[in-house]
Amino acid sequence: MSDVLPSRPSRIVETPLARAAAWLIGPRGLRDQAALRREVEGKVVVITGASYGVGEATAKWFAGAGARVVLAARTMSRLREIADEITAAGGEAHPYRLDLTSAESVSEFAASVRYDLGEVDVLIHNAGKSLRRSIHLSYDRPKDITATSGANYLGPMRLTLALLPGMRARGSGHIVNVSTVGIMFPNAPKWGFYLSSKLAFDWWMRAVGAEARADGVTLTTFYAGLLHTRMSAPSRWMRVLPGQTPQDAAQVLAKAVVNKPRTMTPLYGFPSAVFATLFRIPLEPLVERIFGRLGDTQASLARLTPPAAKQTRVDAHAH
Repeated sequence: MSDVLPSRPSRIVETPLARAAAWLIGPRGLRDQAALRREVEGKVVVITGASYGVGEATAKWFAGAGARVVLAARTMSRLREIADEITAAGGEAHPYRLDLTSAESVSEFAASVRYDLGEVDVLIHNAGKSLRRSIHLSYDRPKDITATSGANYLGPMRLTLALLPGMRARGSGHIVNVSTVGIMFPNAPKWGFYLSSKLAFDWWMRAVGAEARADGVTLTTFYAGLLHTRMSAPSRWMRVLPGQTPQDAAQVLAKAVVNKPRTMTPLYGFPSAVFATLFRIPLEPLVERIFGRLGDTQASLARLTPPAAKQTRVDAHAH
């Protein structure tokens, strides 16, 4: 459910031109860690999907600003490594196992954090499960439903319900939802499980925010564009596009907590949403044709029997 920067990003991504394009597209993050310190020092900050990538970078950035960081993910050994690194650097970090696909795990996690550290001040929903797979490859894979809905929708919903009462009772708190700009695009084939679960939680969280703001709890939705993490790594064509690094994203999340805007999105986010709505009918056939040519990733095809795999075109750009 967490993500990690590929060990060797594409050289195009590393060029000054690509970095400049990513900065221009945005959203741009917080550069002054002192401002973050004034906001979170001594406060309990929960970060899901904290074992790699954006979650790890965010945890270290917030811990460096004096936050009492709660590292949440499924792999405790990895969380302990990160906690040790943060502690060695003078920060405070607490690793807890959390499986968002398990209602019991979410309940135990929330109870443990509140018992050990007190009420949560900041909740960052960073964990997620990405999936790009042709629907016929999911016929016999119920896991595709439970994994995406659990990690992207039901799990974060349950965690919010567990921690929100404490925030509202104290009259303060901030929740950041790391969503995807993909839900602002035209409907994309093969992304149905991922985008529908992301959209569902986005809609639910916005409704919750409309109620919780009256009690002093604020909400920011970060509609992330391309992030160069292990989520996007299987599609090699994504690696050559301008995108943000985990460190870039961590600074965006820091800015979300300091400034508390309702939304943060790349430059093309809201124009894409308007365009996709106005021109839905001509766009859908075009998008269907484009994605029909992309095929499936090697990861998707690896679970097929050899005869079936031969009949399905492999994405030439996947690794």
